[in-house]
Amino acid sequence: MFQTFADYMTYEVFKIEPGTQLAGAVDFFIYDSLKIFFMLIVIIFFVSMIRSYFSPERTKQLLSHKREFLGNIMASLLGIVTPFCSCSAVPVFIGFVEAGVPLGVTFSFLISSPMVNEVALVLLWGMFGWKVAAIYITTGLLVAIASGYVIGKLKLEHLVEEYVYQMKVGQSEIVEMNITQKIHYAINYTKEILGKVWLYVVVAIGIGGAIHGYAPEDFLVAYAGKDNFFAVPIAVLLGVPLYSNAAGIIPIVYVLMEKGMSMGTVLAFMMSVTALSFPEMIILRNVLKPKLIAIFIGIVSVAIICTGYLFNAIL
Repeated sequence: MFQTFADYMTYEVFKIEPGTQLAGAVDFFIYDSLKIFFMLIVIIFFVSMIRSYFSPERTKQLLSHKREFLGNIMASLLGIVTPFCSCSAVPVFIGFVEAGVPLGVTFSFLISSPMVNEVALVLLWGMFGWKVAAIYITTGLLVAIASGYVIGKLKLEHLVEEYVYQMKVGQSEIVEMNITQKIHYAINYTKEILGKVWLYVVVAIGIGGAIHGYAPEDFLVAYAGKDNFFAVPIAVLLGVPLYSNAAGIIPIVYVLMEKGMSMGTVLAFMMSVTALSFPEMIILRNVLKPKLIAIFIGIVSVAIICTGYLFNAIL
């Protein structure tokens, strides 16, 4: 249905010559825009319904005083369905520490929440299929669990700013919603997310369409293909200082992979951009000492690089 409409608009309405680079770029843009926005609306709504059961207060209660490893697993899973962005890093961190959530468990949550989310799921599923989406979610969770567990074992609490442990943010009352309120919440949250990401999606698909139509076929194979051993760490080094969300990066990396970039390298780049954004590190500096931030970036980067190499080897 979407492809038929895209073909109609490209060749009948815009009268673009079939087989040209412009036709390929425009057809790609229209088709992927329709498909992605449809999937965004449907899946974000259902994820929002799940999310309505996990307020920040309930999340803190669930993670408080959990044992290591089990707590890392639970925190990583909750990170998928719990609202979190870089702008809320400081209050989330303080609230978790004040509630008694172990440091390593807190980091598992901080990693999984921006890295693995419903927007990433929608875009990956729509562009690569459910198998790749499942691979990304699984590896994202493994990176969050392993990184948080290692940080917890290193006993780095002394690298958290002292005032964090002295703060008392208080406990908010957990307000239960009935089913009607949950539906209204899901509708409003879907509108909110679409309002935030639609421009990123359109721009990213536009860039992807341009690459799809005009980039030389062998360009990325030479620099980031399977035969380049250093492609994965280079992708991570390039991704760490960038700032984007899943909506902005996935349509682009889809075309990069289509042009020759290997799957493991794509996953590594995507993870580094979403999990280690530079603005988040600046915000976290308010609660973490520089040494802990450096350790955090190093551990997560190594885990992501290992993931990239693993999937380059098996896919």
